[in-house]
Amino acid sequence: MAEPGLPEGYDPHDRERFVAEHHGGPRSDFARDRARVLHSSGWRRLAAKTQVLSPTAGVDFARNRLTHSLEVAQIGRELAVSLGLAQDVVDTACLAHDLGHPPFGHNGERALHAWSEEFGGFEGNAQTLRLLTRLEPKRFDEAGRTVGLNLTRATLDASCKYPWSLAEAAPGSRKFGYYADDAEVFAWLRRDAPARRKCAEAQTMDLSDDIAYSVHDFEDAIVGEFIDPELLTARAGHDALLRAVAEWSGGSFAADSVGIDELGAAFERLAALETWLTSWSGSRRDQAKLKNFTSELIGRFARASIRATLDAADGRPLARYGGDVIVPREVRAEIAVLKGVVAAFVMEIGRRKPAYRRQRELLRDLLDALWESGESELEPAFAADYREAASEADARRAVVDQVASLTDQSAIAWHRRLCDVSSI
Repeated sequence: MAEPGLPEGYDPHDRERFVAEHHGGPRSDFARDRARVLHSSGWRRLAAKTQVLSPTAGVDFARNRLTHSLEVAQIGRELAVSLGLAQDVVDTACLAHDLGHPPFGHNGERALHAWSEEFGGFEGNAQTLRLLTRLEPKRFDEAGRTVGLNLTRATLDASCKYPWSLAEAAPGSRKFGYYADDAEVFAWLRRDAPARRKCAEAQTMDLSDDIAYSVHDFEDAIVGEFIDPELLTARAGHDALLRAVAEWSGGSFAADSVGIDELGAAFERLAALETWLTSWSGSRRDQAKLKNFTSELIGRFARASIRATLDAADGRPLARYGGDVIVPREVRAEIAVLKGVVAAFVMEIGRRKPAYRRQRELLRDLLDALWESGESELEPAFAADYREAASEADARRAVVDQVASLTDQSAIAWHRRLCDVSSI
């Protein structure tokens, strides 16, 4: 039976929880999911975790993981309305999509993966599922095991960007959605779902993340003066920049003449917009123009994707596996240009690389110190996981879970306390 107020395409199977619950009151099951994420401790920690620049870097205007997630959710909710999807499902998936990120963002992710590669590795999206279904305590099963926030099947599935394990990942890829010891809950949430296919709500979350990531990180890089609009407009070092963009695209655009031409055309379309910034002084007029540029881009990317998706759906409900979210190739190229420009000017510049190296070393040292000290330095919940571990791999996973839960600042503080050396 459909729940009142929900779009077409959702049924009791989608609203089912791993452990059954019964509630009164007017809130829908999906609205209850959203509230649980917003009230979780993992959600609050995102305020002190790196988006592109660490909150410890002294740049107080830059976005962090929490503000980024709020912006992703705002975009996702509006996309859901236009696409006929359950707003709370998409909204919650957007709010939760970065919960599993460790200190120092993707750089920290690399460090944790290198330390844990022999016993299952680390991936922020797999960690998000682990947090939602295990580490963030709200409900327990009859055997006394935590089932995390016990969200509905539809919401958990919408939060799963990579519905496969590390063993099932594409060759050379480290992107995966669950660890081996979380296979039971993964199988439950994916019951009757097509193998390796993301539901429409997860695709909407993914698109919202791409839009917010590309546009807002570009905005932060301009304001932080990592990117000089005059150099971009003058096309200084343009060919090398486009090659870097192609490499950063992860294979979506080849670093050959065809791919470079495609990205170059995307750059020219962006530069032709009336709101394109040709200089930056930090004045209010420049700030307003930059904000209008980001607003125009969000609308541009969203409208093109909505139009293409609805055209392909031809009136069929998209909910769950009713259809796919279609992002036109031109939009993907423009998003890739914005992401690649930020990567080239912020994340890949030489002066940032020593800081990134120190961050990885800090996390490696901290992981080693915690492993050597056993359960004694772990917080009570993670210490219990360590004690109850059935294998060395399970015990090491408890240490990784502990470090992944830390904010940038608390990771630095723990390192100073446990490793007794100067930190970053």
